Amino acid sequence: MSAGAAPGSSIPAPAWLRAGAGPLFVATILLGSFLLFLVQPMIARMALPRLGGAPAVWNSAMLVYQALLLGGYAYAHAIGRLTVRRQAMLHLVILAVAALWLPIGLMKMQLPARAEPALWVPWLLSASIGPLFFAVSAQAPLLQRWFAAASGGRDPYALYAASNVGSFTGLIAYPLVVEPGLALRGQSWLWSAGYVLLAVAVAACALLLPRGVPPTAQGTRDQPASPRSSPGRVTQWIALAAIPSGLMLATSSFLTTDIVAVPLLWVVPLGLYLLSFTLAFAVRRGPAAFLARFAALTILMFGGLMITNDHQNPALNAIMALMLLFMVAVALHTRMYDLRPAPDRLTGFYLAMAVGGALGGVFAGLIAPILFDWTWEYPILILAAGLLVPQRPLFPAVARLWQTSRRGWWLRVGAATLGTGLVAWFGLFGPGRAMGAAPLGPLYLAIAAIGLIVIGQRTAFMIVLVGALFLFGGYRSLAISWAGDARTRSYFGVYTISDSAGQRRLAHGTTLHGVELRGSADDLRRPTTYYVPNSGVGLAMRSLDLLYGPGARVGVVGLGTGTLACYARPGQAWRFYEIDPAVVQLAHSAFRFLDQCLPDARIELGDARLRIAEAPAQSLDLLVLDAFSSDAVPMHLMTLEAFAAYRRTLADDGLLLVHISNRFLDLEPVVAAAARAQGWQAALIDYTPTPSEEREEATASEWIALSPSRATLVTLITRGGPWRPLSERAGFAPWTDDYATILPLLRPLDGVP
Repeated sequence: MSAGAAPGSSIPAPAWLRAGAGPLFVATILLGSFLLFLVQPMIARMALPRLGGAPAVWNSAMLVYQALLLGGYAYAHAIGRLTVRRQAMLHLVILAVAALWLPIGLMKMQLPARAEPALWVPWLLSASIGPLFFAVSAQAPLLQRWFAAASGGRDPYALYAASNVGSFTGLIAYPLVVEPGLALRGQSWLWSAGYVLLAVAVAACALLLPRGVPPTAQGTRDQPASPRSSPGRVTQWIALAAIPSGLMLATSSFLTTDIVAVPLLWVVPLGLYLLSFTLAFAVRRGPAAFLARFAALTILMFGGLMITNDHQNPALNAIMALMLLFMVAVALHTRMYDLRPAPDRLTGFYLAMAVGGALGGVFAGLIAPILFDWTWEYPILILAAGLLVPQRPLFPAVARLWQTSRRGWWLRVGAATLGTGLVAWFGLFGPGRAMGAAPLGPLYLAIAAIGLIVIGQRTAFMIVLVGALFLFGGYRSLAISWAGDARTRSYFGVYTISDSAGQRRLAHGTTLHGVELRGSADDLRRPTTYYVPNSGVGLAMRSLDLLYGPGARVGVVGLGTGTLACYARPGQAWRFYEIDPAVVQLAHSAFRFLDQCLPDARIELGDARLRIAEAPAQSLDLLVLDAFSSDAVPMHLMTLEAFAAYRRTLADDGLLLVHISNRFLDLEPVVAAAARAQGWQAALIDYTPTPSEEREEATASEWIALSPSRATLVTLITRGGPWRPLSERAGFAPWTDDYATILPLLRPLDGVP
């Protein structure tokens, strides 16, 4: 304290330091948020080979991130009674202690073979990155408080927009730049260097802080000057934060389950969610206010269409779902910004926001998959958004229509209800009856016309919105759920069983996973879809006796409906690897391949790569890799380390069959690069069924056969089929546990799944 200063007064930093406060604080917040959202996919990528691809791993990881973020915000709020200088000193100490965990990465330990990911992952991630994540997560609210003190009381909320720009950049940079350009070791050192730079930047910001009183130079040392927010207002902040957070995760789940299973699609909803904060908290209010005004219209126009289960144009559906998420997030975050407290209550506001975000994420990511058999959280959150988004009439004439007596208001609500009910009745029970045959275009226009009139009147709006959701998909989804056993949901997705004349089908999201013919005993034992006798795997199964004699040892990764079991012969030893207990239950209870062909099938439950690593060396003659999550092959099953595990488990003349049929990824270069690197002999068959085979439910498929033995592969090829050598892509590096990227493999989305 300089001479002449009164005790407890504020001594500002020199003017030349204060002049650079804005750019320095913005840069520091950008860097911290960038690192925070860069570390999430990076650590998940590091954990994949060790923990497997179970969704429980990702759900547990997200729970850890949310808990640590809450902890960081709670810490930032708790130290608010200290002067900003003392806050900075304490935070620099925490940053220094957390630096002991550098370079960032997972702890070097082997988990027990039968470890439960849901229990081990939170502990592993918390022990590996917990201190680092905690320290970085607290810097955004702290720096905003410090900025208000260093700049003489300027509004710090605009810095939250900068924070989300950094978050969005870090999120997008990982799959587009960091992962394709650096192996995991290089990524670790890059992030560690960024952390050191962040600590230096925080220290520089600390030099700008005044000495003495807490942030605002108002009130007493222990008490902020502005009034405390009411419990109702805090609850409102939590709700406004929870719905966009839950809708973001629900949109990701909805898109990857029911529209398109494009890998990395989850990045887009999260990126739009972060950008909504940038708009909602920006100094210029025009864009946010404009979008918020039309949010109710977007909910009404797109909300019903998103649950129609119409997959004819997945690209358009994805665009509408993303637009709906963005408009809702901007509207609710703008409303939250409008209700923000004074800067001296800033950290409590962000703590409530973090609580809401965590609650929304827990509901959509953890609770909903347990409670619901379908993505019901999606329409539930759409309805919740309709309740909370700001509304006002879009046209002056409509506003005047509702400016009448209370009795007239109720008459108009009744008219809107009646109109919506008539439209819904016509769609469900009128000409065309079944929704698939109903004239959806006119019905949609009718609902839209009613909606334009009721926007601004929340009761009538919600009636119309419920009618739209019920009409365009809710009724059909309810009917499937009421059927009892037609649909099953697990952490791995939604499985739907459908029956038609002479067949039963299993779909995982939008991807067909098996067809069972219903008829004679021979029909029940007939392999269908990707596994017919003339497919790559069918040719391999029919060659088992020739290659390995009557005692062939067969392993299959991915059970599905159990179709491949009908190639089993007496004397052979079979085992299946399946990660999802729900699939095992369906294969036994809803389909009859296993019961008819291999009733005592040995099924190894868990991540296939981990289970194969436990198997005895050279214990298999044939290994079939047919693992799909909807239409995406788990990346950790396609790395050099995974292929090395397959090679160890196979006999010296063993055969590996890899199913690479995929609408969104060209996986041939991945397998070709692995084959070249490890000396496998390889060939590919692109099977297209004949018209008569299609009538027997044969499906086009691509299979790659690999073997350490050239003689084995030659024997298989001579059995028939249009086998060809693999096509290698120049410059494509094989996937490893340390390096993998799907960007060069993406196929154009043609709009037809």
